[in-house]
Amino acid sequence: MIDVSPSGATNGRGFMDMNQRPPNILWICSDQQRYDTVGALGNSQIRTPHVDRLIRYGVSFTRAYAQSPVCTPSRASFLTGRYPRTTRCRQNGQDIPPTEQLVTRILADAGYTCGLSGKLHLGSCANGRVEPRIDDGYTEFYWSHHPPPDWPENQYTQWLTSKGVSWDELYSGPEYHFVKEGIPAEYHQTTWCAERAVDFISRHRAANNDGPWLFSVNFFDPHHPFDPPAEYLKRYNPAEMPAPKFREGELDNKPRFQQLDHEWAHNTPGYFHTAGMTAEDRGYVTAAYWAMVELIDDAIGRMIEALRDTDQLDNTLVIFMSDHGEMLGDHGIYLKGPHFYEQLVRVPLVLRWPARCQRDLRADGLVELIDLAPTLLDAAGVPVPLAMQGRSLLPILSGAADPDHHRDHVFSEYYNSWTHKDAYSTMLRTSDSKIIVHHGSEPGELYDLAADPDEFDNLWNRPEAAGLKTEMLKRAFDASVFTMDPAPERVGEF
Repeated sequence: MIDVSPSGATNGRGFMDMNQRPPNILWICSDQQRYDTVGALGNSQIRTPHVDRLIRYGVSFTRAYAQSPVCTPSRASFLTGRYPRTTRCRQNGQDIPPTEQLVTRILADAGYTCGLSGKLHLGSCANGRVEPRIDDGYTEFYWSHHPPPDWPENQYTQWLTSKGVSWDELYSGPEYHFVKEGIPAEYHQTTWCAERAVDFISRHRAANNDGPWLFSVNFFDPHHPFDPPAEYLKRYNPAEMPAPKFREGELDNKPRFQQLDHEWAHNTPGYFHTAGMTAEDRGYVTAAYWAMVELIDDAIGRMIEALRDTDQLDNTLVIFMSDHGEMLGDHGIYLKGPHFYEQLVRVPLVLRWPARCQRDLRADGLVELIDLAPTLLDAAGVPVPLAMQGRSLLPILSGAADPDHHRDHVFSEYYNSWTHKDAYSTMLRTSDSKIIVHHGSEPGELYDLAADPDEFDNLWNRPEAAGLKTEMLKRAFDASVFTMDPAPERVGEF
């Protein structure tokens, strides 16, 4: 552990001897992957053997929630341990303020070597703009926001060029049923992200005596467009895919923008007519999405193997998660937006660390992604700053706390962020109820999750639910107050 006292005997970089060194951290984050896309978490049709193995030898948090249903606010939150309203990074297309402190910067200051492959997305990179960086702590930074060669700085594009191939040449497969046969796995951005991680792991093995490391692997997939390698797409039969969860007429008493998203989805580039999709179309999209998840799983397997080959597996904290989910046709909606259905805000979260973690534990308590940053600092023996609002999960990992209760509720936010620029919404979810307030517009949403786990019946205007609505509105208002910035510290009575 790190000795933070002045008298501690360290190796000169803040760490005790190698037998007490803090864990390495392999932080794997997919983009837009919903909870129910993992075999060991209940999906009997998808193939995710490597994540399944992480679950078997680690702790899976079965009710983990993103702080925003879109990328940038969510990523800013889990990298700082702070809510979107607190980071002021509330929207896609917005740059995180340079005064925000990432957990990677704190760990780097404590002696960690930090690297990244893939996207970061804490700033806008639209229209060919390279994402600006704050002092993020990453000394190795292999940036590729998304696979298409929109920027010469895209290091994935540079990797393709070094292999004598081009994106346009490889991305020329057929399109059908809202799906495209994408880049072959050998040249895929997912493969490249993992290759960068494997190289980093091999160069920073413990035998080099260069202190612990953190490497962030930020895949773009399974984000739309739905374009897995053809060899992966063929593994899933569209006719055998489950139909989206949708009840005819369920959107009649829900927000207007949900009805609009039932008609059209923004599938970069362009739009597709969601309401006009056939059952066959929907089967193909689900098959493609699952195929993209399986490609990620194979990449995870290669990184775990690299840890094993370099004798670093036992003292590496491996995290697998996603920044938010994907609607995938449920409630008649695809992609994302100001929606707080479970499919969009509930994400997979698995941690494996043999030195401290229990094995094969399903932790059913409510947790938030902002809980990750203080968990990493806690694991490394680094003090958690006052400004962090998350709560460390280490007591659950080690068996010192109840795995079935961590928070009384979870809180998520959407402010003018992406497709619906006039949507300002907040969600509060307890163990058995959920409320979504769409600020400045009606109706909101209220669900009795015990009676209606699929969130078909909006109780917002039901007289019989008035008591529940009042209680949940009070709790949501309280959450909006208690998530204010805890910094700066109070230093006196006046």
